[in-house]
Amino acid sequence: MLLRITHTKAALSDTMGGDWRELDIANPTEEHAMLREMVRSFVCDEVEPQALEHDRDEKFNSKLFRRLGEQGILGISVPLEYGGGGMDATAVAIINEEISYSDPGLCLAYLAHDQLIANNLAHNGSEEQKQRILPKLCSGEWIGCMAMSEPGYGTDVLGMQTSAEQREDGSWIINGRKMWITNGSIDEEGTPADVVWLYARTGTDSKGRAELTTFIVEKGMPGYSVGQKIEDKLGMRSSNTSELVFDDCIVPAKNVVGKPGESMIHMMRNLELERLGLAAMGVGIARRSLMAMNRYASEREAFGKQIREFGQIQRHIGESWAEYRAMRAYVYDTARKIDLSKAGNRLDSDGVKLFGTSAAKNIADRAIQVMGGYGYVGEYTVERLWRDAKLLEIGGGTLEGHQKNIARDLADNSGAIDG
Repeated sequence: MLLRITHTKAALSDTMGGDWRELDIANPTEEHAMLREMVRSFVCDEVEPQALEHDRDEKFNSKLFRRLGEQGILGISVPLEYGGGGMDATAVAIINEEISYSDPGLCLAYLAHDQLIANNLAHNGSEEQKQRILPKLCSGEWIGCMAMSEPGYGTDVLGMQTSAEQREDGSWIINGRKMWITNGSIDEEGTPADVVWLYARTGTDSKGRAELTTFIVEKGMPGYSVGQKIEDKLGMRSSNTSELVFDDCIVPAKNVVGKPGESMIHMMRNLELERLGLAAMGVGIARRSLMAMNRYASEREAFGKQIREFGQIQRHIGESWAEYRAMRAYVYDTARKIDLSKAGNRLDSDGVKLFGTSAAKNIADRAIQVMGGYGYVGEYTVERLWRDAKLLEIGGGTLEGHQKNIARDLADNSGAIDG
């Protein structure tokens, strides 16, 4: 048995190019490590200096956002031939983590553009759609968004009321409103996103369920406009959130994605990446919050000694460290298993978002507690991270929705528990 184990370890070492124990799951290849180093440097130099101001003023820094295109990360999972980075879900997680360490609001705008439309289009669009639109998304020339939620429908996707009817010439006419759309407007003047990945009802199946179809709506198409910019948000204030209006909006047949009624297939597949991306944002928030509370616990003294010597503070730091390490491992393990071209990881994409987003909020909350009054003001960052973290428990699927999905999936696949 011992000899067999030894051979197994050797085989693992050969397969992984060295000692398998040295593998960093968050930087599994040199390319991933270089990407992290590049993004971290960019965040330090250009994102961090503007984060407090744009949160305070509730302004989206579109100029800085377009700089992400110059860095080659707008469309990180888009194939190289369309101007993207040609990388994987782990690369997506790395970028989301690093940007969220400094400015989760900017990262939310990045996620909406990179993961909700660029990745979606790369894997589901026609060749004509990809060649025409993806290079503009990857360069930052265009800013895009995804529109699914409505004023009265969120998690209840099949209840959406935005409808599309095909006309005799093959084009479609769309009517309805979409709500809570990140990047729906891109400036203070209410300029609409350059391109929208839109879900609309196009019929009803034999069981009475809505049939959904995906449309690519471009700025300038008749009937497409911004209804209102959502103001005074709790968090993610440096990203724009808007209502989009489609009033007899005419969309040509070439802008239909796939076949009518097929939206649920690619919608569910892309949700796995979105949920991973939101959990990775939580890792960035948690890392920054932990760093801040740990530093403060050494700098601050009370009753003649550092406050890190007190048991109450030790509990906050200790629990935060353990949760941070657990969520980091879960995020990058899930990223490793996600194949962007197909579905099949709902159990863990739901699980990692359920755990990681709440852990991020809890760690930010503990940082405020450790830092006291300083943690409560914007200059020290953690209060902003705490506000931003709350959205992660709602967007991309609520915690309650994840709990439901996990319970259902484990009923059908209890073997997953044994690994």
